[in-house]
Amino acid sequence: MSATSTRLGGRCLKLGDDVNTDEIIPGRYLRTIDPAELAPHALEPLGEDVQRRLRESRVVVAGRNFGGGSAREQAATCLIGAGVQAVVAVSFARTFFRNSINTALVAVECPPAVAAVEDGDELFVDAEAGTVEVGGERFPFPPYPPELRRILDAGGLIPSLARDLREGA
Repeated sequence: MSATSTRLGGRCLKLGDDVNTDEIIPGRYLRTIDPAELAPHALEPLGEDVQRRLRESRVVVAGRNFGGGSAREQAATCLIGAGVQAVVAVSFARTFFRNSINTALVAVECPPAVAAVEDGDELFVDAEAGTVEVGGERFPFPPYPPELRRILDAGGLIPSLARDLREGA
């Protein structure tokens, strides 16, 4: 099953606007790209309570400009290591969005879903159907273009390129 053809989600951690990459993963931990090593430090600057709630969650929900700041792939990777399956936000910084796709973290812009969800609620993303479900309500979002779906379905950019090489594409 692929990232775009399965229903992803569960309990969510809801954050506000302008959560930047320094808050997602502080620069002092950028010596590695290993998701397991990065995960304990995910959202560390936001405090122990936020980190505890992150460990209990499968989806991060945020306001505007999630992932702004410096361009670091580890911001998406640490969330994957922490067990996050998807990020739903009002908007993303472009680099964070692309790094999410490249690391196979589903990132969805869906302002109505963000407005409808509370911290700790259950939220599910169906990337193939283009919906976010919160409390029995479904909110549509624009579907991923075919090339981004191919990258997600392969498990990220590097696996996608490896598959293309094997297939002679």
